Amino acid sequence: MTPEELDAWAGAAARRLGATLEPADVSALLDLAKDAAHGVTRPAAPLAAYIAGMAVGAGRTLEDVSRELRVAIAESGQSEADAEA
Repeated sequence: MTPEELDAWAGAAARRLGATLEPADVSALLDLAKDAAHGVTRPAAPLAAYIAGMAVGAGRTLEDVSRELRVAIAESGQSEADAEA
């Protein structure tokens, strides 16, 4: 699937659910999922996306939520490093 096709699918899925999806949201969410998968563990990717969606649905901005989740991802890596030391 091309990036354009993915954007089109995501837009259609959002409309089906009555949600608004900004053009940059797909890329931001994919980047967040990638960071969670590599910074925590692969199963953290869909969890991070779900948590982000819940927080945005509660009124926070995706930018703010992404920033806070990246802090949580970084802290996860730090706690693993501390345990190994």
